[in-house]
Amino acid sequence: MDARAEIGRRVARARRRRGLSQTVLAELVGRSESWLSQVERGLRTIDSHSVLIRLAEVLSVEISQLTAHETDTEIVKYEPVAGIRDVMARYGALPGVINASAYVGRAPNVHGLDREMRRANRLYQAARYDEVGRLLPGLIDAVEQARLTCALAERRTVETLRALTYHSVTMTLSRVGDAELAWMAADRSIAAAEAAERPLLGAVSAYRLGYVLIRLKQVGNAEDLLMRAADALSSTRRSKPPALSVRGGLYLAAATAAATRFDRAGADRHLAMARKVAGKVGADRNDFWSAFGPTNVVIHEVSTAVAFGDAKLALERGESLDLDRLGPGLRGRRAQVFLDMARAYAQQRKDAAAVNTLLRAERVSPELVRYDQRTNDLLTELVRREHRASTPELRGLAHRAGAI
Repeated sequence: MDARAEIGRRVARARRRRGLSQTVLAELVGRSESWLSQVERGLRTIDSHSVLIRLAEVLSVEISQLTAHETDTEIVKYEPVAGIRDVMARYGALPGVINASAYVGRAPNVHGLDREMRRANRLYQAARYDEVGRLLPGLIDAVEQARLTCALAERRTVETLRALTYHSVTMTLSRVGDAELAWMAADRSIAAAEAAERPLLGAVSAYRLGYVLIRLKQVGNAEDLLMRAADALSSTRRSKPPALSVRGGLYLAAATAAATRFDRAGADRHLAMARKVAGKVGADRNDFWSAFGPTNVVIHEVSTAVAFGDAKLALERGESLDLDRLGPGLRGRRAQVFLDMARAYAQQRKDAAAVNTLLRAERVSPELVRYDQRTNDLLTELVRREHRASTPELRGLAHRAGAI
């Protein structure tokens, strides 16, 4: 079968499954209806990788589901995931759940577990994903054993540590692209928050789970979950900064979900709510490693503007950001701003500016550049339309990131 015709059939099938007309889909990807009609009939190719990415986003499918063959971009493998999967699949503490009297173990060092949990979250926020990935299997095993061997008086403390540990696992796995395993970790964090009788931790779990569902293309479910959690938290009338930070984070995640399904009114509404909460918080904080505050609201304004193809707004907001207001350990958050701005420059076909901004991101966090799939796709696109005289450092960057 001709590859061009097969791609056209796949696009048409996915469009009909989403209930979109050719007119609407063409408008969403920035092309004419006649162009899309010719693509679907196999009369022309999709000659721009950015348009292919946009089609996949709008149709809520992976790029590989639209192309006749696997793409020639190899996703960088996150090696520590094997160890995390192994310890989670082993269920080492399960025999003790079945028969506590038969389980022999030492009383846990709760302070040591707390120290290691905090270390894992600091490593994540510093975008040191390889290092945190190597730390997590041992930490998971330790907190699972701790809940069986701890004294009754320590049970809630240990379950709290367990929830926070699985938050770290969820964040890390979601960032490096293993959303299915991240979903399992998020489920465990919810169970631990319930066992700890810590409702606010349950809201944090919903916040983490929302991003996982977005990565799994369950965007409607993600937005619904996030808003129900935010409404429930609001109705508790918790007004201290930690609770406000969690509620603001839920609104920001909901804005990301709305942007993913190209609902600009919804995204603007959620951002407005987050902005209002940030005003109450008053300063940039890092409660539950959410980095919530006024600066993070602007960071999400940048990313949603990029999602809508509004490069001008994204760059205006991004260039006015004072990233020094973020805590010194938030290297991943800083680098993300540069990645989003690079995408905005690429949307304007200012490739030299895009490459220079990607290099800035790499100086802050080479691991984020390597593991972020959207950045991988962007580098692939930049290489395909490369003009070596204006972007001499592009190929080296693409090689280091595993894009070519």
